[in-house]
Amino acid sequence: MATAPALVVLAAGLARRYGGCKPLAPVGPAGEAVIDLVVSDAVEAGFGDVVLVLHPETGPAIRYHVEQCWPRSVAVAFAEQAVPRGTVDAVLAAGAALGDRRPFAVANADDVYGQGAMALVARHLDQDHDEHALIGYHLRSTVVSDAPVTRAACAVDASGHLTGLTERRQVARHGDGEAFTALDGTLPDKLDGDVLVSVNLWGFQPAIWPVLHAALASGAQAGGGSTVPTGSAGAATRARGGDPGDRGPEVLLPEVVGDMVATRTGRRVRVLPTADRCLGVTHADDLPLVAAALDRQVATGARPARLWEGLR
Repeated sequence: MATAPALVVLAAGLARRYGGCKPLAPVGPAGEAVIDLVVSDAVEAGFGDVVLVLHPETGPAIRYHVEQCWPRSVAVAFAEQAVPRGTVDAVLAAGAALGDRRPFAVANADDVYGQGAMALVARHLDQDHDEHALIGYHLRSTVVSDAPVTRAACAVDASGHLTGLTERRQVARHGDGEAFTALDGTLPDKLDGDVLVSVNLWGFQPAIWPVLHAALASGAQAGGGSTVPTGSAGAATRARGGDPGDRGPEVLLPEVVGDMVATRTGRRVRVLPTADRCLGVTHADDLPLVAAALDRQVATGARPARLWEGLR
């Protein structure tokens, strides 16, 4: 597995509004945690080493869970993001464990992306040594409840490359769920369910490292001139800097990649559309809905009833 692409899982969020440790939320067919499904799907899809980026507050519980519940054959390293300075800082925290010569993917720890989507990005990283990648989900496939969400709409050119990301807030489905309304004051306010959106499942070539380092340095010098937190979609806007607690500005991965493709200063990003559902845990009320959707996947044969099949 040494030549297989690596996976960085961002699990350092504190999820204050959720009221618990989202990566450990029990949603699987047998009560497995969200992070169990994320990583088991990735391993089955062809990923090798896994790096979990943890926060000192919630990290010990996640690490204990992993050490007790995951097969020994899954190669796991742990990295720490002590201060929540955004997703770019989180990815850079994994750099020591990854090295700077391997392709790798980045995923959230609270979104079950599906083995098909994981396989798409794994194949891209295994076969392509030039372009980065972003998995594009259909909007309808990323919404699990009627509660409003934030999603990043992808702009894609005729060759299938990303040209921009537009954050849409207060996106809610209506009617039969095939149409959506965005109550954020931006037009168009009606969004079709087929719109491709980002849910923060990225594939990066090693050429991304200097881009990320430069972005973090620029954000620190600006003292908060860029970046605000994203929703589970990984969208970003420019507005808020550091918190009163002096944690510094948050530098966000989607915004940095968006700037890169807009200015054409780095490698291109290929958008890989998927028909998979992304089942994300945003609110506590999402837990039974995500669990029911996963049960249906098992019942239809789209997902194995047991995790880590074939691994010990």
